[in-house]
Amino acid sequence: MMQWHGVDLRWAYSDLLPNIYRQTLCKQNALDILHDALVRFALAKNPDRTQRPHAFLQVIVRNVLIDEHNHQRRLVPLITDESEEDNLSFADQRFTPSAEHLADIQQRLKAMQHMIDNLPPRCREAFWLFRIEGLDQSEIALQLGITRNMVQRHVMRAMVELLEAEDLIR
Repeated sequence: MMQWHGVDLRWAYSDLLPNIYRQTLCKQNALDILHDALVRFALAKNPDRTQRPHAFLQVIVRNVLIDEHNHQRRLVPLITDESEEDNLSFADQRFTPSAEHLADIQQRLKAMQHMIDNLPPRCREAFWLFRIEGLDQSEIALQLGITRNMVQRHVMRAMVELLEAEDLIR
């Protein structure tokens, strides 16, 4: 069993991912939502994370799906007959990742977690509030008791460090 922070990655990709796909009807969006949820799961400090990791991850996925739906609701979709056919054929496929694919994902997630953990505490907190919680810079500044300019510096530093390490996780 391929475990990462208590989550069985085989379960996440063979059971949870198809459920996400059924709600998004887009392979890339489903993968993005699962990956966002895994990062949020790894960074969460909730005790349910370790006691019931699969249930906690499902709650995170549900919340990310709601956020994605609210975001997509503001957009006008452009659907062609060809893209509908692609979605239908993709819906018939089973998500069965190989052991190598799961190991690769596990290594990438560990590398990303390590990079985030090694950010300075204030930088990590500002990055979390901005990228994961979705707060704007003014709200983060108020919450952390720092200036907006400092929030922007913290977020940019985190983004630059993650982008520089991008080669390691590709």
